[in-house]
Amino acid sequence: MESVKPVSWSYSSLSLFQQCPHKYYRLRIAKDIVEPPAEHLLYGSEAHRIAEEFVRDNTPVPERFAFMRGALEKLKDMEGIHLCEYKMGLTKGLEPCDFLDANVWWRGIADLIIITGDKAYVVDYKTGKSSKYADTKQLEILSLATFKHFPEIKKIKAALLFVVANDLIKEEYVSVGQGANWLKWIEETSKLESAFKNQVWNPKPNFTCRAHCPVIDCTHNQKKH
Repeated sequence: MESVKPVSWSYSSLSLFQQCPHKYYRLRIAKDIVEPPAEHLLYGSEAHRIAEEFVRDNTPVPERFAFMRGALEKLKDMEGIHLCEYKMGLTKGLEPCDFLDANVWWRGIADLIIITGDKAYVVDYKTGKSSKYADTKQLEILSLATFKHFPEIKKIKAALLFVVANDLIKEEYVSVGQGANWLKWIEETSKLESAFKNQVWNPKPNFTCRAHCPVIDCTHNQKKH
């Protein structure tokens, strides 16, 4: 009997679904709406590329991004194995797999992992102008996946590095008892799986309805008025 391909997700796709199932459906499933790339996202992508090339290849940081140089030099000089833009996948049974594996359930990319013995650092670069509303949930899922891909790691120090705001938001995770942390992620993804199973994608009013949602034919969209 042919196995059923699991519903795959990433932190960003799950966040989009949680924000509005209908928006998720239009952008990710029906794909009848293409959201134009925002300027801040293009800037962020460029910053990530520059960070990767500096830490991995020692490519000089352009003057436009000189403000990142100090923080990146500290990361580059840290002892350990440096893995840049490291792609990870997990099956629904929480077994490590390739990013594009046929049975992938979760996939994610860690901006930087530094492994030294049974400890690791997981760093996620942020280009926002403020760290006031920093969301550390992405650090948790990346750290949980890192434990699965590198079972020798027992402790992770994770951080959101706000390169523009010059701030560092830290979290720590241990491999012991990680099952409890997985429960909430499984609970949230079960809602996504239910939407796929029942093909119900109800719109959910949220802050983007005011002026930022590309689904202009939705009854909650205020941009069209």
